[in-house]
Amino acid sequence: MTREAIDIWFKDHQEEILKEYTTLLRFPTIGANPDHVKDCDACATWIINFLNKLGFSAEIIRKDSTLPALVVAERIVTDATRTVLIYGHYDVQPVDPLELWETPPFEPTERKGRIYARGAQDDKGQWFSLLQGLRATIENGDPLPSIRLVLEGQEESGSTVLAEMAYDLRKRLAADVLLVADTGKDPAGRPAIVAGLRGVIHFTITLRGPKYDLHSGQHGGLAPNPAQGIAELLASLHDANGAIAVKGFCDDIQQPTEAEFALATSEGFDENAYAEEVGVLPVGGERGVPAIVRNAFHPTIEVNGIHTGYGGPGSKTVIPSEAIAKISCRLVPGQVPATIWKCLEAHLTAHCPRGLTIELTDVTGCEPGFRLPIDAPITRIAHEILNTFDPRGAVLTWEGASIPIVARLRDITGAAPLLVGFGMQEDRIHCPNESYSLEQFTDGVRWGAQIFTALA
Repeated sequence: MTREAIDIWFKDHQEEILKEYTTLLRFPTIGANPDHVKDCDACATWIINFLNKLGFSAEIIRKDSTLPALVVAERIVTDATRTVLIYGHYDVQPVDPLELWETPPFEPTERKGRIYARGAQDDKGQWFSLLQGLRATIENGDPLPSIRLVLEGQEESGSTVLAEMAYDLRKRLAADVLLVADTGKDPAGRPAIVAGLRGVIHFTITLRGPKYDLHSGQHGGLAPNPAQGIAELLASLHDANGAIAVKGFCDDIQQPTEAEFALATSEGFDENAYAEEVGVLPVGGERGVPAIVRNAFHPTIEVNGIHTGYGGPGSKTVIPSEAIAKISCRLVPGQVPATIWKCLEAHLTAHCPRGLTIELTDVTGCEPGFRLPIDAPITRIAHEILNTFDPRGAVLTWEGASIPIVARLRDITGAAPLLVGFGMQEDRIHCPNESYSLEQFTDGVRWGAQIFTALA
């Protein structure tokens, strides 16, 4: 289909598509929360029915009734020369803090050409628009490749089920191309092909002290304080220049090639634009290292949350009995997750403040980072299509984010990954008031229609 034909098709079907899209967004699929497993099940059933209408043979595959299921499907074309595997996730991030949402997170609301809801972009809006592009090509009678699909309900919390079941499903997921729609445009708004993602490990630190909260006057200067201890422990993870201070953590990282570095830095990095968008200058990480390198090619250790003591109105003079920190680490090629975890475990145990006990739990993710060949044939095909989306052309980017399961799917299925999405910073994924513009959604439809035809 030509771009014009795709746009006419979308305009003719827009009301129906948006009705389906908002129905999908109403499922509160917080996969990390056991209370929402039934919501995930209901969403998976809805997705199965949608895929059946597109000619897919689809089913729900479950490992454990207490965990979100996988949706696995295929649409086989007997004389196709390629098979494409679509990967996406139907789970979403928690909505906290709820009071910052302008409208309820699971009641999709349109404002100024944007749909506001949790999952509007990440990732329901992305893969759903891709499938609408597929629908357009089917209805237009265009040639298509064979298509396989796997949607999971745990991407936001470690992809445990898919990681454990991927090898057993390898024949059903085998493909030539792994198509992922869970990324974004470049900061200037140009379409981007993601040539690398960082891996991830996340975990929880719990420091325990006294048996119960203590009076800070009666016990101050005597009892070790977990709140102070967690601050000291977290501060030990980096040196004064912002570099990671965990022994062995950075020993084996693979630096970018000259070509990768040149492409990544060719456009520079607009620090003022970044500050205007997010409210702070990009000064995190190691001093003296370019911002793009810190974000795309260097690993990180970030504190995602600290929970301890009293945080309500006024004061409550206590020494808390425990402190909890949530941590995520982004990994780059060369770092082996199991080795990195041993380095973290050794460091945190050794630096546990005197008088406190430490427990490390909820270790999930544990997937490596990867970089893709910048001159691969599939990359050239994508470039040709995306260059028509913007007069400035498409770009290659290396994202600091992670899609933990992609590297594993690549290795198990033999498919060449192709990561193209249309997210933007203003979508505010993982934050209150997440949204996705109708224009971005339409780009996803255009991309889906054109890439599926090109891969036929």
